[in-house]
Formats: sequence, C-alpha cells, structure tokens
Amino acid sequence: MTNPLVMSYDPKKVILTLGGVPIGGYADGTFVQIDPNGDTWTKKVGADGEVNRAKSNDNTATVQITLMQTSLSNAYLRQVEKADRLTGLGILPLSFTGLNTMETKFWPQAWVSVTPSIGRAKETTDTQWTLHTGQEAA
Repeated sequence: MTNPLVMSYDPKKVILTLGGVPIGGYADGTFVQIDPNGDTWTKKVGADGEVNRAKSNDNTATVQITLMQTSLSNAYLRQVEKADRLTGLGILPLSFTGLNTMETKFWPQAWVSVTPSIGRAKETTDTQWTLHTGQEAA
C-alpha cells in the first residue's frame, strides 16, 4: 500500500509586491483574492444549435488585499492611492508569487481603484484594498 503524498502550505510563502515594495501584515482568512475580469472564451449559440466561441483578450484582474489594521502596508497603499489621485502617477507593477504552488502572475500596470473604508472598534479591524490591473504579462 502506498502512503498518500503529504503537501504543506505556508502563507509566508505568498509574496505580493506593488511597485517593487512587498506587501505584508495580512489579515486572517483570505488575504489575497485575484479575480479575472473576463471569461477566457465566450460562446454564442445560433437558432439551429450551431455553437461558436470567441476568445477574450481581457487578461485584466481585480485584486483584493486584506490587511490587519496595524499593517505598515496600509500607509504605503494610502500613499500610492493619494499620489495617483493628485498626479495620476499611481500606476505601478504588481506581482504575485505563490512559492507553495509555484504560481506566478505579473501585471506591468496596477492601481488602487477604491479608497478603503475605515472602521475602528474595541479590537483591531481589517482593511480591504481593491486594485485593478492592466493586461497580465505573458
């Protein structure tokens, strides 16, 4: 009988950088969520049932980052968002590397799309950042 393969996961091996600056201080739970903005293929079915498909060239994504209230990365992201609002110069490269599974993604252009809500309580709270990207590099 063969023993099943044991796999390990370490959240410290998830590396996200914006403008070359590492993002850290992630909240508990899902701390990075990358959602493609479009389907890879769209389909159309004709009246007689014939099917065709069209390739989408939308390789953009929406990236949600959830940080602890005390994360120093909040200050960096606020600075990037403010600079972009004032000057339009907040478009920076974004990279994601998951060393556990050898996943890599790179977008030469990404920006903070929404100023996060600020909530305070007796306990520390989380801050959720939403970034949009340009086309993913091949």
